[in-house]
Amino acid sequence: MKEIVLGMLVVFIALHVGVLGRDLVKNKDNLGSGSMPVSIGIGFITDFLDTLGIGAFAPTTLLMNVTKQLDDDRKVPGTLNVSHALSCLLEAIIFITVVKVEPLTLFSLVASATVGSWIGSKFVTKLPEQKVQLVMGCALILTAILMVLKQSGMINILGEGNTATGLTGIKLIIGIVGNFGLGALMTMGVGLYAPCMAMVYMLGLSPLVAFPIMSASCGALMPVASINFIRTGEYARKVSLGITIGGIIGVIIAAKFVTGLDITVLTWIVIVVIIYSGFTYIQKSRKMALVQKA
Repeated sequence: MKEIVLGMLVVFIALHVGVLGRDLVKNKDNLGSGSMPVSIGIGFITDFLDTLGIGAFAPTTLLMNVTKQLDDDRKVPGTLNVSHALSCLLEAIIFITVVKVEPLTLFSLVASATVGSWIGSKFVTKLPEQKVQLVMGCALILTAILMVLKQSGMINILGEGNTATGLTGIKLIIGIVGNFGLGALMTMGVGLYAPCMAMVYMLGLSPLVAFPIMSASCGALMPVASINFIRTGEYARKVSLGITIGGIIGVIIAAKFVTGLDITVLTWIVIVVIIYSGFTYIQKSRKMALVQKA
């Protein structure tokens, strides 16, 4: 099953390179505005952070705005998906190759997230986004508090250690259902990375196991989402190419950093990422509530 997931990711890489490559060659004399060196720098920074589990979309949007790389804000969604697809796929392949994870667990959770995103695009987007963000933010912060207490030896309600590399029985079912839900929530802007980290930890898996699961889950989604953006030209070509190049370099360096860390240190990094994401969701929820009132 591990080989099946890897094969699927390689197919997605070939698909994305083929579709994007044809469009760039076709429009080589009109790649649009933006600075290639600046875009490469943005890609390096954001995909380095993405590999750590922080996510790339929000930092990329911020940096593109600060550096004024886009001349049309309508191209932001397409640029984000197109420019980070290859780096996310590379993340997944690296982590699946170097991190020990039970094949059944990996395949089941990645497949459930993919199915969840497809179904979510039809139904979940009808949920009140502001309330979902608030609940998710509070849940992540609560989970982070429990993780801190466990790491400090103050409580042990989460079980003995977090060394497992796979799930079985009821825990596997919970993981499948959970990742299905996270895949569905992605369609309304709730990132999968931090919630997946939290879920994996709560189920007793090693924190490192979250990295191949979450990167492969997203890696299976983004190339497909990018196709329509590329075909309709609703993305910034030069900026996306630069971010892609910088992002690949950032992923390679960050992946070596992550896989070389002691599990205790990595767990604290995961806790920080989860807390950051939790407060980010709450902040988004508050902003959206203010906009709705206005």
